[in-house]
Amino acid sequence: MPRQTKVNLMDHPEEKKSNNSMSAKPSGSRKAKFVEGSILKHVVNMTAAGSVGLLAVFAVDFANLFYISLLGQTELAAAIGYASTIMFFNTSASVGLMIAGSAVVARALGAGDRDLAKRRASSAIAAVILSMVLIVMLVFPLIETLLYYIGARGETLEVAVGFLQIVVPSLPLLGIAMMLGGLLRASGDAKRSMYVTLSGGLASAILDPIFIFGFDLGVTGAAIASVLARVVMILVGLYSVIKIHNLLGKTTLASIWEDWKALFVIAIPAVLTNVATPVGNAYVTAAVAPFGDDAVAGWAIVGRIIPLSYTALFAISGSVGPIFGQNLGAGLTHRVRQTLTESVKFILAYSILVWLILFLAQDWILLMFSATGETAEFVAFFCSWIAASGIFMGFLFVSNAAFNNLGYPTYSTAFNWGKATLGTIPPVMLGASLYGAKGALAGQAIGAVVFGLAAVLTCLYVIRKAHKPEDIDKDDTPPLSRPALSPFSSGKSNM
Repeated sequence: MPRQTKVNLMDHPEEKKSNNSMSAKPSGSRKAKFVEGSILKHVVNMTAAGSVGLLAVFAVDFANLFYISLLGQTELAAAIGYASTIMFFNTSASVGLMIAGSAVVARALGAGDRDLAKRRASSAIAAVILSMVLIVMLVFPLIETLLYYIGARGETLEVAVGFLQIVVPSLPLLGIAMMLGGLLRASGDAKRSMYVTLSGGLASAILDPIFIFGFDLGVTGAAIASVLARVVMILVGLYSVIKIHNLLGKTTLASIWEDWKALFVIAIPAVLTNVATPVGNAYVTAAVAPFGDDAVAGWAIVGRIIPLSYTALFAISGSVGPIFGQNLGAGLTHRVRQTLTESVKFILAYSILVWLILFLAQDWILLMFSATGETAEFVAFFCSWIAASGIFMGFLFVSNAAFNNLGYPTYSTAFNWGKATLGTIPPVMLGASLYGAKGALAGQAIGAVVFGLAAVLTCLYVIRKAHKPEDIDKDDTPPLSRPALSPFSSGKSNM
């Protein structure tokens, strides 16, 4: 990979003003939360709070599939699996924008410039609205084509198309809700960030049975409930961001343009990074599809088990970003290193526990979804063996968060795309040809092991070599991008 272009935030007038005035404490300044106290405590608290909110959302998704399975048609469960694959692309773009907004706001708060943070928060909201509208305009006309491409056919295709035609237009609502949650995490308010996702989960839990069974709308009812839940999330998020934190400030077109320069330096590679995962997921779906709807239904169940059981891993990827950002903005490099090492310890302990629980509970899971035949074999194989790969998935998640906040966003992009291509296509293709649908799942897990380890080792190297304490002046905000450093080559990023 070519060397990265060094982009220094000090080139932006706002950043220069912020950092030159650190000692004078800019007006409206407030001490950043994560620059003092126990790193492990911050990691655990932020992750726990984030997990509660995500757990509510993932549990509702889990319940959605359970409700659909009660209708007694394998095609409906398979349709949800196909639709989720397409939605994964769109959601990943929102996550990338949220990562960027959280990072630039956390840096401003860490540097003590609250006015800049407020202005950047407003610009981030504007960016996510515009981006999501453009994605809707691109994806909506292609819904049927995209579903057909990943293997949906017949009634399964028809049901999946109807679901996405309702959900896809609500993407701007999802983007706003996610950005509001990210802004709250950037300010250190894990509790209210949790409330945003928790409110959406609770709304879905109430609305799903009403629309699916009460109004007898089936999969269509699940889609309508999802849209309404996103509205609830926005209302809760706006209250916390505006009324509690006063984190949205007035801005102008000129200021938005300046803020977007800093935002999209992170957002573009972050979006590309996050889109890589659904690309790999789509390939696995397409590899499983030839083995029939029973296999795809099993894949859909696994797709609900993974986020529900590994909620903390998904939460930690969004929760540790502000911890990295605030400490780097304050020049506390030793705390940056400690954030990574404590996160790795947490991931190891949590993932091993989850693997054990899934192994012991697999019969109950099969019974709950009335899974039989190939569907049951697929799910049991995951619970017994593949669930262990969550350890390395967590390593990749926390490394991506570190890269995005330390000024190496293209490293995240490289590792995720490496996993989605070299770490997915060859092993999944080989596994599927040798062992069928279960072989495809095993191939994906092998890629996660290789790239998860490579990512966390590279991240440790970058922190130790590129961010030495003497290299960072506490009055300077680190650049968003630096020359590439890698333990595997000289001056070039590797996956």
